[in-house]
Amino acid sequence: MLSHYFTVKQEGQDEIIIQKSRFIGYVRRVETEEEAQSFIQEIKKKHYDATHNCSCYMIGENNEIQKANDDGEPSGTAGIPMLEVLKKQNLKDTAVVVTRYFGGIKLGAGGLIRAYGNTTSQAIKTTGIVKRVLMQGVSVTVDYGLLGKLENVLRQSDHVLETINYLENVEFIVYVEAGEKDNFKDWMIDLTNDQADIHFTDEKYLEIDVESTTE
Repeated sequence: MLSHYFTVKQEGQDEIIIQKSRFIGYVRRVETEEEAQSFIQEIKKKHYDATHNCSCYMIGENNEIQKANDDGEPSGTAGIPMLEVLKKQNLKDTAVVVTRYFGGIKLGAGGLIRAYGNTTSQAIKTTGIVKRVLMQGVSVTVDYGLLGKLENVLRQSDHVLETINYLENVEFIVYVEAGEKDNFKDWMIDLTNDQADIHFTDEKYLEIDVESTTE
């Protein structure tokens, strides 16, 4: 599993008018090619009367699956420029559809490339980007005498204090970056004078909002 990667929030859209043509960008997070294709068909059905529904997606830890479709626009003027935006912003597990309603003015190849690229960038910016960081869950159980001290330092740390369970003893459920788990364990041992029961639990991705950039 990757220690971290960038992707979009679950779903979003935006639109731009260029030379009387209406470009509507739709963005969705997808984890399989089937999800991407289903999304594309969903937008095509919604905009069955559009001039074009161009699409692209990039899926997999190493971007194993990459597809681009011009949907009738001149070859290389729509899907590929859209896909290049995903590559430039280093986005994984992302699908985009740009719907075009032709406004009567031809844009030319260069104009189309800019239009589809800019619409994709704007739709991604509106949707939002997240950094998904692989986190290691840690259970730290101590006597109640250490509750105040540990809660205070954990809340002031960069780690994620998810839950405090008040049982026979007090249990802290904390998430730390996967690469920091051994350092965290040593830190807990030092803070509690080795009076803590520490064990690792699950791994999961947590999401941090980041800023996206337009073309």
